[in-house]
Amino acid sequence: MLITRRTLFAASTLLVPGLARAQAVSDPRMAPRADGPATAPVKVEEWFSFTCPHCAEFAAETFPDIKAKLCDTGKIYYEFKEFPRDRVDLTAAMVARSLPPSRYEPFVMSLLATQQQWAFNRDADPREELAKMAGLAGMPRAQFDKVVDDEQLQSEILEAQSKAEQKYNIDSTPTFIVNGHSHPGGMSYEQFARLVGA
Repeated sequence: MLITRRTLFAASTLLVPGLARAQAVSDPRMAPRADGPATAPVKVEEWFSFTCPHCAEFAAETFPDIKAKLCDTGKIYYEFKEFPRDRVDLTAAMVARSLPPSRYEPFVMSLLATQQQWAFNRDADPREELAKMAGLAGMPRAQFDKVVDDEQLQSEILEAQSKAEQKYNIDSTPTFIVNGHSHPGGMSYEQFARLVGA
């Protein structure tokens, strides 16, 4: 059963009093997960969903060139931002955020590359498949179970999503924020390079 983003956020406000009020992020798991130097002249945010086929296609076909030609060369700072579309998506985001920062990007890319196996496999339980993937990334099952039941982390992710949705009018994934301007939809490397002035 799919759960809408608004339903997820509304439910989390009931779980955690005061969620709707602006608050500083105190959970280190919500610190930026990014590629490239923070001093780069161009700042990019990718708001993505783990269960979005367009995000998976972009990760496989376009991001490798972005990483090699723009992030690794210091031309852009590329920050990953989760935009959960349903409960499975939110669970994946919570697990990714709870891994050591150095394992975040490889885990994200692995999940996007294997969507059909863990997210859309009708013969498997997505949560159990995520637990297996988390285990391969070094997260013991006991920690996994604790993470996916962490209401505070859930609320932090959904609040960040809600703020971005309102600020940038995000209604699809992937959506790219380049130096504060929103650009929805996947694209080729050439299109992305033009977008960031590379």
